Amino acid sequence: MSEFLIAILLGIVEGVTEFLPVSSTGHLVLATELLGYDPQRWAVFNIAIQPGAILAIVVLYWRTFWAVLQGLMRGSRESIAFVRNLLIAFVPAVALGLAFNDEIEALLENATVVAWALIVGGVGILIIERLARPKQSGGIAGVTVKQSASIGIVQCLAMIPGVSRSGATIMGAMALGIERQTAAEFSFFLALPTLTGATVLQMAKHHDAITTGDLQLIAVGFVVSFVVALAVVKAFLAIVTKHGFAPFAWYRIVAGAAALIALPA
Repeated sequence: MSEFLIAILLGIVEGVTEFLPVSSTGHLVLATELLGYDPQRWAVFNIAIQPGAILAIVVLYWRTFWAVLQGLMRGSRESIAFVRNLLIAFVPAVALGLAFNDEIEALLENATVVAWALIVGGVGILIIERLARPKQSGGIAGVTVKQSASIGIVQCLAMIPGVSRSGATIMGAMALGIERQTAAEFSFFLALPTLTGATVLQMAKHHDAITTGDLQLIAVGFVVSFVVALAVVKAFLAIVTKHGFAPFAWYRIVAGAAALIALPA
């Protein structure tokens, strides 16, 4: 298979899974392993295409971002709280990401860790879905400082590939009493600084090893992940509203178990 076809395939995987609670990084790691691609060769690519999915959120929620920007210019308390909460939730990932970057990169090459994390995370989602009693609404600006910090700490679990950044943040928010849609949107918006920061860090660290051909492949993956994520986010919210997160939990458990069977001993 040509490298451009691989880039398209991985771009589709990224776009489909980035905002679902199924772990985009985990799926990219499994895809490279199970399809026989060199995981080291594609590790930076898998991170570098994440901004494509992030751009989809900017496009889908541009009215929200524009309203927040206008509110900041007017000194709106709601807009200030919106930005404050996302920044507070972002800080733990920055601290741990910089402190343990090498260890995190090593995990990105371990498909077995991904498979087990998918299974354990799926069970965790089922438990939280059953026990959580989310009541708090009022949007992201209505989330407290303590809740924001807690969501940020929970997000750090996603540094283990297969845990799922969106899954950790959404389930963490629901466990804190935040209703489904606000929890999902908090996770979407928190992805902007988190994934952008991770991409910048990896590109800066490995810039000497990135060739012109790599940049072309990254551009392909970026565009594909953007287009796919545009469609997936709306469908995800519709599924969650009607069926909750259980379908994704069971998918994780089945996918993780299948991966353990398929992976070489």
